[in-house]
Amino acid sequence: MDYQHNLDILVIGAGAAGLTLALQLAEHARVTVLAKSSLNSSSTYWAQGGISAALDHGDDFDAHISDTLQTGAGICDPDIVKFTVKKAPKIIRWLENLGMPFTREQLEDGVGGYHLTREGGHSHRRVIHAADATGKALHNTLIEQVKRNKRITILEHYIAVDLITGPKIGIQDPRCLGAYALNLNTGQVECLSAYTTVLSTGGANRVYLYSSNPDGATGDGIAMAWRAGCQVANMEFMQFHPTCVYHPKAKSFLISEAIRGEGGHLKLPNGQRFMHRFDPRGELAPRDIVARAIDHEMKRLGLDCVHLDISHQPAEFIQHHFPNIYTKLLSLGFDMARQPIPVVPAAHYTCGGIVTNETGQTGIPGLYAIGETAYTGLHGANRMASNSLLECLVFGHAAAADIITRLKTFGPPPSLPNWDESRVTDSDEEVVVKHNWHELRQTMWNYVGIVRTNKRLQRAENRIELLTREINEYYKHFKVSNDLLELRNLATVAELIIRSAKSRHESRGLHYTLDYPEQNKHNAQPTILTPGYPEKNSVAEHCET
Repeated sequence: MDYQHNLDILVIGAGAAGLTLALQLAEHARVTVLAKSSLNSSSTYWAQGGISAALDHGDDFDAHISDTLQTGAGICDPDIVKFTVKKAPKIIRWLENLGMPFTREQLEDGVGGYHLTREGGHSHRRVIHAADATGKALHNTLIEQVKRNKRITILEHYIAVDLITGPKIGIQDPRCLGAYALNLNTGQVECLSAYTTVLSTGGANRVYLYSSNPDGATGDGIAMAWRAGCQVANMEFMQFHPTCVYHPKAKSFLISEAIRGEGGHLKLPNGQRFMHRFDPRGELAPRDIVARAIDHEMKRLGLDCVHLDISHQPAEFIQHHFPNIYTKLLSLGFDMARQPIPVVPAAHYTCGGIVTNETGQTGIPGLYAIGETAYTGLHGANRMASNSLLECLVFGHAAAADIITRLKTFGPPPSLPNWDESRVTDSDEEVVVKHNWHELRQTMWNYVGIVRTNKRLQRAENRIELLTREINEYYKHFKVSNDLLELRNLATVAELIIRSAKSRHESRGLHYTLDYPEQNKHNAQPTILTPGYPEKNSVAEHCET
């Protein structure tokens, strides 16, 4: 069997960003998209809220820009914010043309315009959505188009092992030349050579014990780019969604922020509301404030959870606006039209990532990063609700446009070495991977969570350093597996989060530390980490010579 593939464009990740880019590029090149699991396993598929865009007659670009900058706590890139916000209406029209089934308002004189909801941090109703399952509708719309396009190939159940660059394989070529990927269908590592490689692998929120994300959100792109020599930024800003269902069978099922946008109240077990004590915006404060408030009340009172109550709204209204959430909760034994929902915070979104410019270019020629895996400067210290799907779509288009102009810049990649497993064996100690996986996530949850201290961060750093050594030793001696690769990437991401958090001596946005509880007005800068020379042994030790 041939384990060498010569591609035009390699896209690692099959969420909204990767699929958008693939559709834009298909007229100009052959595109191969790697999906780590099945196509409906991306974070995009599970997104509930919507896409933010200034579409209402009472709204405008300036208000959307201002809200984003305010939520980002002073360290958004204003130019990137403007660039993204002003592209939003065009993006919505593009989706309309693809057949995206946005929810419409029902008016007395017939069908009205699209229904817009409001979420935390927004001063206007500007979140366009498809009921309470916008991500699923968006993903299905994009997939339908991709499957019709014969110039796009999707390879399901492939997990990237590492990027291939000239320095990593000992040749004088600075480019990213493709990637090694483990075919989970066969168990073989394949060499994917490409003119251009795009990382659209999503976030890293499974680094925490409790997360709203699917299991595959293990920071693969961020870790691979770091090992290849890319800068990363703002990794201390991990967003915790305030309201995930507290139930043993819910597996961190997310309760959309739109429920609070439509009048839902956060309450203590005695029925008392509490958000007004933390922010004048109450339940519509940005997510970092709401998550910290819930965390504070749970610790103060020794609670397992708090409650989100929208039962004062008519049952018909609830079932119409939140049909999927309503049905899911019924299966768990909760009728949200009649009773409050038990909720807790959970890791939800990675605001930092691989440093890129406005067209998705990284610091390595031929390598792009888009979507949640990238740091563009849009989110700053905290992401405003529903700006994430917008970012995926805008930068999917922007990166594609830039790649098209550069398709003929470089010649074909040189011949690349095959992956060599002659010096490794099958593992007889899989329990080590399972144990380290749990310990890593538990450590991050306990010491690098919603509220931090210097002492907690140091404890986490010490433990992650030991785990990383164990994981790297294991990686050198045994054949790679999905769990091992994800664990290795999570350890890298954990180290980056801790290093970033230790370097920020203030509380800002999503980073809150008891040792520096105030914001330092003179430190309104992103945290940028630069790796040393790329780790040669991360690829080279498994290459044929």
